Amino acid sequence: MVGSLGAVPTPDAAAPDHQTARHEPDHESELDVSVVLPVYNERGHLREEIDRIRAALDSSAYTYEIVVVDDGSDDGSEQDLPTIEGIRLIRHTFNRGSGAARRTGTTAARGRVVVWTDVDMTYPNDRIPELVAELEGWDHVVGARTSEQGTLRAFRVPAKWFIRKLASYLTSTDIPDLNSGLRAFRRDVAMQYVHHLPKGFSCVTTLTLSFLANGYSIKYVPIDYFPRAGRSKFHWWKDTRRYLLQVLRMSLSYEPLKVFLPLGLGLFGVGLVKLGYDWVDKDFRLAANTLLILLGSLQAITVGLLADLVVRSTKPSTQVPPT
Repeated sequence: MVGSLGAVPTPDAAAPDHQTARHEPDHESELDVSVVLPVYNERGHLREEIDRIRAALDSSAYTYEIVVVDDGSDDGSEQDLPTIEGIRLIRHTFNRGSGAARRTGTTAARGRVVVWTDVDMTYPNDRIPELVAELEGWDHVVGARTSEQGTLRAFRVPAKWFIRKLASYLTSTDIPDLNSGLRAFRRDVAMQYVHHLPKGFSCVTTLTLSFLANGYSIKYVPIDYFPRAGRSKFHWWKDTRRYLLQVLRMSLSYEPLKVFLPLGLGLFGVGLVKLGYDWVDKDFRLAANTLLILLGSLQAITVGLLADLVVRSTKPSTQVPPT
């Protein structure tokens, strides 16, 4: 069931809403689901994808809204979007990035549950009601892709595997898909961390790690993944580097000892081996580089302990209770 879709004030210009309704709650009333769609130069398949989402939700029991954030499109998408009914349209005057668009849409959402997905035909968006239903008893549900699409697969597959395994180690959780763009989550929980979202593609990684690092539950539901329509905005080197750096940055923000302690212990082990070599080869004389390695080990462990103390002392005393 579709609720009345009102206007949304944003830092940029907000387009008029287009309304379809079976019943019309007040503008401030809460809905069940808000679907947030970031759009940047997706002309040619916008209406088809939005119609598919609307049809799936119309056949469900959920009240919903579709929040479309036009992230500075200039390929004609900006002209097509105002003609599509049943959406709340928010405009960025220039391209800010996928993460910025999702942050804008999530902040403006009125649903208890927020769904993130894309409009490039890669995700099975007709399964959105199923993902929302799976949220019962969980804080976050992720559509875990069972295949890899896109160019440069020989590079993308091992790079994503490494980053995913690193994130799994740092969060002590098995993560089958770290950066899936199709997910449903509790808005009240996400709003605690939405200010952490970077502007680029690594926003989905950031949200996953924020939930896991703060004790919230995530369920992974296998989904199919299809070749995209239109041209990909993903840059294999810049965006992969950002994913890796964001995983490390989030880990330092929540579990710094998991980064610094292995580093310090590794240096300490190297230092002990070098010390043994010095004693045997240099008649028990300590080489300067051996001393530097051992001091580096001590510094890494000390920095990790201090960082962990800072993280724990600055952690909010209250947060939204997990499911």
